[in-house]
Amino acid sequence: MDAKIIGEITKIVGEENALTSLEDRRCYSYDARTDGAVPDMVVFPSSADEVSKILILANRYLFSVIPRGQGTGLTGGSVPIRGGVVLVFTRMNRILEIDTKNLIAVVEPGVITYVFQEEIAKYGLCYPPDPASYKYSSIGGNVAECAGGPNSLKYGVTRDYVIGLEVVIPTGEILNVGVRTMKGVVGYDLTRLFVGSEGTLGVITKINLKLIPLPESKATTLALFKKVEDTAEAVSAIIASKIIPSTIEFMDKASIRCSEQANPMGIPEDIEGLLLIEVDGDSISIESQAEKIKAVLVQHNASDIKLTRDPKEADKLWQARRVVSQATYNLNPVKIAEDVVVPRSNIPNLIRFLERLQKKYGIPILSFGHAGDGNFHVSIMIKETPEDRKKAEEAVREIFSETIKLGGTLSGEHGIGTSKAAYLGMELSPEVINTMKKIKNLFDPNNIVNPGKIFPV
Repeated sequence: MDAKIIGEITKIVGEENALTSLEDRRCYSYDARTDGAVPDMVVFPSSADEVSKILILANRYLFSVIPRGQGTGLTGGSVPIRGGVVLVFTRMNRILEIDTKNLIAVVEPGVITYVFQEEIAKYGLCYPPDPASYKYSSIGGNVAECAGGPNSLKYGVTRDYVIGLEVVIPTGEILNVGVRTMKGVVGYDLTRLFVGSEGTLGVITKINLKLIPLPESKATTLALFKKVEDTAEAVSAIIASKIIPSTIEFMDKASIRCSEQANPMGIPEDIEGLLLIEVDGDSISIESQAEKIKAVLVQHNASDIKLTRDPKEADKLWQARRVVSQATYNLNPVKIAEDVVVPRSNIPNLIRFLERLQKKYGIPILSFGHAGDGNFHVSIMIKETPEDRKKAEEAVREIFSETIKLGGTLSGEHGIGTSKAAYLGMELSPEVINTMKKIKNLFDPNNIVNPGKIFPV
């Protein structure tokens, strides 16, 4: 990048908020999974006005701008593909307003999800979206990817709580879209358009969030099964019984063994499936729901059931699920992580397919995740060899193909980014993809903001 451009950007944000050394810039060339190009510059804006000025320069000099939160994404959404300027939002991390009368909050994109949840809990309020990275991911990144989490089954995902946004579009204009009310149908719903757009249509600088009352109580159940088929069938049966838990988390045998190695809980070797189920609400209703769920689990051959309403005991039951993602690295050093979704009725079919696939390729393929909404995190663990890489690529394509056959989708919460772009046509028709590209071109005629994401290069 030309020194003149670097100088102009530095004047906008201040020298202390601009990184230009190779060592510093290299730290922003990757996310939690994907390596990319080293950016030409990394800046830390403090306002929408600064972002606007940088985007105006980007359109004048035709350099890329890549918005970035905490870099916890798993599909390359915040990774440069051809240099450019990375905008990091760690300075814009203020909770601007908590309105307890109208149950809304206004935050900047750099606010850490967990910090926000802890703060509003002091007022007896709750923000349900809880991606696995919630303790260190930012709300701006969550909005860009439309993050989900275990609570999605009952409470929905990030888009269900975003009611308004301040967005700087690629040509530099600052838009305020959406509302501060629970209803609003004036014009096109641009708020929903930006949520989940992976930073390709604009840069989010302020977020209006809907809040709900903090549930009065919770009950947590851990159920173990000797047959993975019984585990899968139990999930469908719980939903069919007209009970909607806040969470139903699943782990297959390989995931359980990894978890046990990292954090032993005494789960027997012959257990092939685990469900972690949570219900919340008032004390009377959760007692009834928990007992109904227990009856369903017994009917589907659960070999061990633990039920607690004590938060400390519940935390212990959650340990198996919390450690599994990191524990998978005990199997092999490289993880290919996918997050497919299938209709709940097809969960048994997906699990059986993954078992067959593991035998076919002879590499560990684990599945765990949000069984309540059919969202499975499939982890393919490989060695860093060309042979294993080839097996993983073939396995991923087969997983995606089977997911589509089962009426599912290629991503439930990780997004497309760069890692899934090549598979977009497996799910979306050419007409739909072309329409999306037209929308991108309308907002970003010079392809300045987050180029190379979603659509294959």
